[in-house]
Amino acid sequence: MEVSKHERIWQVVSMIPTGKVATYGQVARMAGLKNHSRMVGSVLSQLPPHSGLPWHRVINSKGRISFPQNSPQYNKQKQLLLAEGINFISDKVSLASYQWQTEGSA
Repeated sequence: MEVSKHERIWQVVSMIPTGKVATYGQVARMAGLKNHSRMVGSVLSQLPPHSGLPWHRVINSKGRISFPQNSPQYNKQKQLLLAEGINFISDKVSLASYQWQTEGSA
């Protein structure tokens, strides 16, 4: 049976290590869905509240949280990342320092 696009996204997100982040585009590429970064955001936005998937480790290609700044979702994601040791400079994460590096990803 073929694995759905949603399941492929979930599988990639579940592999992001603690203390690392991945971009929406990186998750899409690793799930075999090149140029579908918006789909990654859409799939993650539909997760149940206590799914256990580390959705908070997915950020945009500029190193920023995609939720509106200071919204409840933004604050929750930022707190979860800070708790994992990911630091922010002017509300931006250094992708050079914190981006999850895997074979074939960049």
